[in-house]
Amino acid sequence: MANETFDLVVIGAGPGGYVAAIRAAQLGLKVAVVEKRTTLGGTCLNVGCIPSKALLQSSHLFEEAGHDLAAHGIVLEPPKLDFAQLMKRKGDVVDATTKGVAFLFKKNKITSYTGAGRIEAAGSVAVLGDDGAVKDTLSTKNILIATGSEVMPLPGVTIDERKIVSSTGALELTEVPKHLVVVGAGIIGLELGSVWRRLGADVTVVEFLDRITPGVDDEITKFFQRALAKQGLKFKLGSKVTKAEATGTGVTLTVEPAKGGATETLEADVVLVSIGRRPYVQGLGLDKVGVKMTERGRIAVDGHFQTSVPGIYAIGDAIDGPMLAHKASEDGVACVETIAGQKGHVNWDLVPSIIYTQPEVAWVGKTEEQLKAAGVAYKIGKYPFTADPRSRANGATEGFVKVLADKATDRVLGVHIFGAEAGTMIAEAALAMEFSASAEDIGRVCHAHPTVNEAMKEAALAAWDKPIHL
Repeated sequence: MANETFDLVVIGAGPGGYVAAIRAAQLGLKVAVVEKRTTLGGTCLNVGCIPSKALLQSSHLFEEAGHDLAAHGIVLEPPKLDFAQLMKRKGDVVDATTKGVAFLFKKNKITSYTGAGRIEAAGSVAVLGDDGAVKDTLSTKNILIATGSEVMPLPGVTIDERKIVSSTGALELTEVPKHLVVVGAGIIGLELGSVWRRLGADVTVVEFLDRITPGVDDEITKFFQRALAKQGLKFKLGSKVTKAEATGTGVTLTVEPAKGGATETLEADVVLVSIGRRPYVQGLGLDKVGVKMTERGRIAVDGHFQTSVPGIYAIGDAIDGPMLAHKASEDGVACVETIAGQKGHVNWDLVPSIIYTQPEVAWVGKTEEQLKAAGVAYKIGKYPFTADPRSRANGATEGFVKVLADKATDRVLGVHIFGAEAGTMIAEAALAMEFSASAEDIGRVCHAHPTVNEAMKEAALAAWDKPIHL
């Protein structure tokens, strides 16, 4: 049993927990982290953000080599896929990233415990082994819950991570499936569906709603779906999967209209279930110590991330707000800065979101639909990448930047980008909006030429007055 007393014990070493631990150590706190995985980084680094982006990049290059380089005067034989090397590279990227976190823990003198964390009382955390027995009991002044989220189950469908897989299994397939069915047209499903489509699979996306990517600006969604369909993804919208049965050769799916009607059968080699995620809070002992939950099954916290029990805090996917790795990291920093006597704050209204397909989709702030529902008078500025010189030189002209600004004050209320470098470009918009910039402010900032970011400047000018190059 451990005899040390810590200033902070963090349960979970994902992007929320490990960042919080590092920041707390930088502020002079004595920190321990309890993580059930043998490697640090949580879902994101091990089986989520990082491996999926490695596969997205590799599959994009494979697609580009096979279809897009001839326009540049680069003529290749049809490229051959070395699947083993592709998967090895993905593993190497994950390994390097998780080892990087371990190095930062050592550098900042953070004590790491491997096992599941359970809160015994305010100020006491048990570290459990695989058999459920207590390996260590840690005394601490503060406890931070950063346990993240898990895959949302689909009634009537049993995930075996071989033929019927979650996002975790979809990153570990041993071969390219001939037919992949993705259940759910959200961010994760479309990203992973894009990976396997580029590598040669036929991909069908089944979505309960009558649209893809709920929460994304409607206009962006229409162009996005059109682009994915052009790439070969097939969509069955307004449909629900009621049953999935693994067979000797694949999976048989039963699908019916969401509003009721005749059923149909789909045959697939692999089915990816990707209908969302839910907070992972089981086994933490929250009932025992009296931590209150919200109606949605998340941990209730105040404006400083403290739960109903003094000295116990929670961040990231376990609480309200967007379920995004970078949001969890910011939560963690703000939380431990508050614990250390500083002023920590996160503006959840300005957390950027990105879909890492090709082209990418990125946004921050309000959509048109949200502004209309709130009765806000707004103006729109749009600029297509077809008019941007660098985008033409790159051969990536699909998409546009869309700026929404308050009609009376010109303050930017939302920015939505559909294009090849949207994920990188959205940072400028988030920064500008954090400082309450107007469309004129962004439009008057000198942007380097030729860059893709000039499209942001022109869209802002269009919202304020008129663009120069359109």
